[in-house]
Amino acid sequence: MTSDVTAEFDRQVANLVDRGYPALAGLDEEGFRALVGPLRSAARSGAPDPDAGRVPFLLVVTRKVVPIEETMPRTTLHRGRLPGFVDHSFEPGSLERFAATVDLPAPDAYLLFDVERGEEFCGVVPNDAMETIAGRERTPLTIEEGIALVTHFPEVLVKNKCFSVGGSRCGDRRVPAIWISKRAPKLGWCWQGNPHTWLGVASAGARGA
Repeated sequence: MTSDVTAEFDRQVANLVDRGYPALAGLDEEGFRALVGPLRSAARSGAPDPDAGRVPFLLVVTRKVVPIEETMPRTTLHRGRLPGFVDHSFEPGSLERFAATVDLPAPDAYLLFDVERGEEFCGVVPNDAMETIAGRERTPLTIEEGIALVTHFPEVLVKNKCFSVGGSRCGDRRVPAIWISKRAPKLGWCWQGNPHTWLGVASAGARGA
């Protein structure tokens, strides 16, 4: 592993520590670092290009460790101050029903590799976009993975280049998505058959623990 990869992994860990993840997980800083530290050896090299919406790996902490209702408010836009939020269109308790439809390598924390924001799918019906992604042997992001992308690389979330996270579904026609509202990141949803010119579909190459 190169020093650049190690430095990027450590930056992402420190980012979560700075945003209060240890306390939210019911751990002290040492305990939190012990939870995610073993993943360092699995990190992959590559130069992040958040402006282009591509990063080589993300450290993802699941809702089992910190609830979505707590992680989303710890996102901001690049150079922004307003906290992200969960849209009121999620009825009480519905976030728990938006479960991962993909296989996760670990229940608590893992790495997501070869991540793309997916703006090529802006204006494409989400169902059609996810079919294309599957045909490329890639995977749509879960809600937690989308939050991790904005948390570690807020530059990725920009006007007209927001993204759906179709790896979390609840069995109906809703597809979760993260976009900009009121000058802050917002977790909402759109219909699986409705295209939006400003909303693509994020995807990744693999997951690992």
